[in-house]
Amino acid sequence: MKNGATFRVIHTHNQSATMNMAMDKALAMSFKKEDKPILRFYTWENSFTVGVSQNTQDYTQTYNSFKGNCAKRMTGGGVLFHGHDLSYSLVLPTHFLENLSVKESYEKICSFLLFFYKSLNLEAMYAKDIKAINLSKSDFCQIGFEAYDIVIQGIKIGGNAQKRTKNMIFQHGSIPLYQTQRSKEFGNSLEDLDITLTYEEAIERLSEAFCQTFNAKLEESSLNEKEKEYLKKLLKESNDSTNN
Repeated sequence: MKNGATFRVIHTHNQSATMNMAMDKALAMSFKKEDKPILRFYTWENSFTVGVSQNTQDYTQTYNSFKGNCAKRMTGGGVLFHGHDLSYSLVLPTHFLENLSVKESYEKICSFLLFFYKSLNLEAMYAKDIKAINLSKSDFCQIGFEAYDIVIQGIKIGGNAQKRTKNMIFQHGSIPLYQTQRSKEFGNSLEDLDITLTYEEAIERLSEAFCQTFNAKLEESSLNEKEKEYLKKLLKESNDSTNN
């Protein structure tokens, strides 16, 4: 990761799954290699998302219980529940990580998350580095263990996923702050580790961890006109698809 860079930082709160995923895609797919990198923090309405190769309609009971508040991510993975979590997304020009493999780039980017957990006096590790954990996939994100899932005291806390194009590397991830439902599918949260944080406190700590890890500067921003037009197009496509 290129050190000392200035990132546009964008905050959006309590959005629907459709809006959040459309915004991620608008930021990523309208990105040009000469653009300033982007860090986004966002929260959700009660909703769920599925990986790019899944369909929300395949989870009828879940779809109905969330009243259709769901969307497809532009990355892989399984079903992930939202409304109790803080998410981040990053859009980087490819040259920021040009000498790193996909696996190495995960480890590099996620290092700011390890710094964040360390600031909470928690010892966080990647799942791949824990012998007792067998890496596995699941239809539900919080049940399986991917290599760069973060584990604390044997508990998986959130996950991360990536998408790449010629011009950019996109990564997003989710940190569950508290419990809304006790089930394997919903997974664990910081609350289970006796950590209580508001969304604002979590964003502040994550921002500090990001800046210290990468010697980065954050510049408050919002969607520019190009990104707004792309977002408008994606939302129209989503609405047309829903109505057909």
